[in-house]
Amino acid sequence: MMLRRMLRGLAVALSCCAALAVAHPAAAKPKAHASKDSARPDNKTAAKPAAGSAEPTLIGQYGNWGAYVASPGGKKVCFALAKPSSSKTNPPNRPRDPAYAFVSTRPAEKVKNEVSIMIGYPLKPGADSMIEIGKAKYAMYAQGDGLWIRNAAEEDRMVEAMRKGAEAVVTGVSTRGTESTDVFSLKGLSQALDKVAEDCKR
Repeated sequence: MMLRRMLRGLAVALSCCAALAVAHPAAAKPKAHASKDSARPDNKTAAKPAAGSAEPTLIGQYGNWGAYVASPGGKKVCFALAKPSSSKTNPPNRPRDPAYAFVSTRPAEKVKNEVSIMIGYPLKPGADSMIEIGKAKYAMYAQGDGLWIRNAAEEDRMVEAMRKGAEAVVTGVSTRGTESTDVFSLKGLSQALDKVAEDCKR
């Protein structure tokens, strides 16, 4: 429960970061025909994290994924984050908060590369939720408005698939029966995770 509240709080704070990114074209999503250099971090948008700050600080932007660090409650959290490249609901156009995909590392809790998806509305407990990466499918469980992998033993395999994959398709069902499908581009995730791992060693 505490983790879910923390991630939601970070997501709200990052909504402000996303708004600021509009004023910095270098931090915007790269064009489809960008060169291989597009995976390199944009040093203009990366900031040195403030010591002990609860607010997330961008430490590198890699394609569609940002690498962030924060210290809520004095405990360091490093994470990669992205918004979906496309979203849809059935019935269509149902209102919802922004969705986010997190891959977080929390050294104090000995947690590394934990995948969570904030869907943007309360999810139906027990309903089928899934992440598809290429041909691989991973069952997820719902808690509040978040999704986590059902079988923790598969998480390392899922993260490796995300590093190598092109996109992740996330499906969920709201408490009102609305079905959602969010597609996350995985471009830049591998580099963002490497940056997260590097920073969390400090």
